[in-house]
Amino acid sequence: MKAVWMALLCFLMSISGALAQALPDEGDKGGNLPRFVSLRSDHINARSGPGVRYPIEWVYMQKNAPVQIVAEFELWRKIKDWQGSESWMHKSMLSNKRTVKVITPGENNIYNKADYQSKILAKVEDEVVGDIVKCSENSNFCLIKFDTVEGWVPRNNLFGLFPDEVID
Repeated sequence: MKAVWMALLCFLMSISGALAQALPDEGDKGGNLPRFVSLRSDHINARSGPGVRYPIEWVYMQKNAPVQIVAEFELWRKIKDWQGSESWMHKSMLSNKRTVKVITPGENNIYNKADYQSKILAKVEDEVVGDIVKCSENSNFCLIKFDTVEGWVPRNNLFGLFPDEVID
């Protein structure tokens, strides 16, 4: 019986390396600090420290919401959310996809052009998440896609960007 267990253990160890190489590395890829990423799922536990032994402080319920990574420890990332709260998440719960969250309370205009005088295409409520299409240099606006509506939103209404960040 001992020989069967040893054979099974050896078999599992031999294929585990192959499986690890075949599977893509999911989650945050690392990089400069601080940096923005987004939440990979609509139910993510955020902990008080970098590990499962730490208690859950928050449960994030909005897939694709942007967060800022402010520190790293092994496979864990310390994040800061749009309200300024900091907690730890496993890197597999994060995506390198860049998104923004509308942070100005109430209805916010989505403009046809990067100009307050241009036509208003639609309005978007606070805490709605959109995909970043473009943020030009020296512009106070970014082109954002909210589901089927794409238009220009003032930078200062958004969380998920650095003040002078350029995204093409």
